[in-house]
Amino acid sequence: MIHFMKHGQWSLRRRTSGFTAVEILVMVAILAILASIAAPSFRGLIERWRARSALEDLQSTLYFARSEAIRRVGNVVVAKKGNGNGCTTADGDAQWGCGWLVFVDTDRDGSQNGTSEITLQQTSAPTRTEIEFSAAGTTVSSKISVDRWGHFSNNGAQAMTVRFRPQDSSNSDASAYTLCLRAGGQIQRLNSGTADC
Repeated sequence: MIHFMKHGQWSLRRRTSGFTAVEILVMVAILAILASIAAPSFRGLIERWRARSALEDLQSTLYFARSEAIRRVGNVVVAKKGNGNGCTTADGDAQWGCGWLVFVDTDRDGSQNGTSEITLQQTSAPTRTEIEFSAAGTTVSSKISVDRWGHFSNNGAQAMTVRFRPQDSSNSDASAYTLCLRAGGQIQRLNSGTADC
């Protein structure tokens, strides 16, 4: 486009597209400020997602173990993994934060013996999530037996409570969940870490 200038000069003005370096720097600065404001609110969301993901993994494992026990006429065990491979949240029989596995317990002794008792499924440690089992009236063991009817048993107890919470937090944390295992093999998820089964 040709324009007539004040002093009688002709100039060619070109239209340009894109951003200048200053505009880009201003945009980056604004995005950095917005990200720093929004980041803390994502922390709770991520923790809740991790706890829920761990709950869904264990729930899926229990459904799998139940179907395998019915198919194999019992003799299936879900066992917690101990500390190792960088995971240190599995102290004691009640702490399942380092993952778990499902195996066929052919000799019915509750332990996996060598290669004769095959592993059906393994689950790795969930990220920064603590998992704690409890059972009314008994001390929980590190294994859940599943009988031929798909009923769960842990040290004689058929009803268990499993709590999922972000690492280094309490059951009252907003990101905590509860999984209830009831007599008869019923499994129920509760959206609270302090809920009663």
